[in-house]
Amino acid sequence: MTTRILVVDDEPRYLRLLEANLVTEGYEVISASDGAEALEIFSSRPTDLILLDIMLPGMDGFTVCQRIRQFSSVPIIMLTAKGEEQDRVRGLDVGADDYLVKPFSVMELLARVRAVLRRAQVTEVGQDRFFTHGDLRIDFARAEVWLGDQPVYLSATEYRLLLQFSHNIGKILTAEDLLTSVWGPEYREDKEILWVTIARLRQKVEPDPHTPRHIVTRSGLGYLMPPLEE
Repeated sequence: MTTRILVVDDEPRYLRLLEANLVTEGYEVISASDGAEALEIFSSRPTDLILLDIMLPGMDGFTVCQRIRQFSSVPIIMLTAKGEEQDRVRGLDVGADDYLVKPFSVMELLARVRAVLRRAQVTEVGQDRFFTHGDLRIDFARAEVWLGDQPVYLSATEYRLLLQFSHNIGKILTAEDLLTSVWGPEYREDKEILWVTIARLRQKVEPDPHTPRHIVTRSGLGYLMPPLEE
């Protein structure tokens, strides 16, 4: 089945560039030039990945991402302007899975697309279907997460990150460990994307994100999910 990618950008030259290179790689591409059009297309056509520019007329990319995250965990790559670090952080914070900085090379574009699609294909083959850690519960068979009796909606990247902690109870995982296992070896030095994603995950799975119980920082070492007896 062909992978369908929605490209959202108001610059015709980037739309043409993205579409031409993605189609060459065998992807099906649909495009939108503003946020409202993107939401309309996405709600009516199944999509496997969204490439979403931040600077859009009317509704900006941050708002589009937030609205999509209210009902979908589809992978989203934000397109940001060169040097706008605060935009990259904000994009991750509102639910994007990754970002590309303009101008970017075709090789970088395709590598990021492959990496994000790979992370979205979450499979779990452990012997136990359920995992519990206090009030946190994971149903591996359904890829569902619950906090108490409330469902927790995670993106594919957030879910894969949570799985790393659940599979390594009591073990300190370094930033490099997590970046390599969740994002891929090409992200090994991208600490910013890890910090923002952990912060976002804590907002969702911790009763008090400022005093985390499920994902704990060990200063200078890394992160861990502590044994229940702690």
